[in-house]
Amino acid sequence: MKTRRRANIRPFTISAALAFTCGLSIFAAPGCAKAEPSPQAVAAFNAYIAVVESRLAQQHRSQNYFLSAAASAPQNAMPLRRGEFIVERLSPAVGTNLPGALLHHWRGTAFVPGASAASFEPLMKDIDSYPSRFAPQVLKAKVLSDHGDRMLLSMRVRQRHVLTAVLDTTYEVVYGRLDARHGFSLSRSTQIAEIASPGATAEHAFAPNQEHGFLWRQNTYWSYEERDGGLYLQIESVSLTRSIPIGLGWAVSPFVESVPRESLEFTLHAMYDALRK
Repeated sequence: MKTRRRANIRPFTISAALAFTCGLSIFAAPGCAKAEPSPQAVAAFNAYIAVVESRLAQQHRSQNYFLSAAASAPQNAMPLRRGEFIVERLSPAVGTNLPGALLHHWRGTAFVPGASAASFEPLMKDIDSYPSRFAPQVLKAKVLSDHGDRMLLSMRVRQRHVLTAVLDTTYEVVYGRLDARHGFSLSRSTQIAEIASPGATAEHAFAPNQEHGFLWRQNTYWSYEERDGGLYLQIESVSLTRSIPIGLGWAVSPFVESVPRESLEFTLHAMYDALRK
């Protein structure tokens, strides 16, 4: 577990780091395209997600254990009150059940003094504000269907680091509440496509066997609890990306490992600031 002071986090994401990987591998291998993840990797991701969601469902049935221990640990009380974030890496060891892929799992916790549970869900459902709230990552955001506590969203996101990657993503989002002071949301990716020549007349989605594997799957889970004169926020992000090409780990691995954490912190920071306003 790490305690990190809030800062102006650069909005890097996994896809940006892997774009950097791709740029390096041009000199090491012919081409950088990566097909869809292997069936074994997808099965392992789905099995991992099932365990995560089962644990969260159990948490969300109890007021006493609605959030992870990070939100109530005595050693975290003062850092959280000072506006610091508690960031934990939950990623499992990568084994043979993830051939050609990496699974990233991070959790962040924050405390927003004066905020309420009633003010958080409307912020999450205000999809039209995403391009400004999550700039410069989110270029477009649109509600495809809205059934109250179940929404289907599309977002175009841009990541830039050495190379620029633009992705069109679709998410199914479910909102829930235990009571007036406890709520949560589950966001599961249903489609992620890498875009070629974005904004040009020749714009099109790469074929699956042409994509670079910047981001194959991404699920995000919010949990929030109102107490102690404010709102505790927790966000968990679980994603699946391509693995690091052989021979480049010495240069790329430290960078790739830091990106999922920084992306999570950026998102938590943006929601913290929105609630403070």
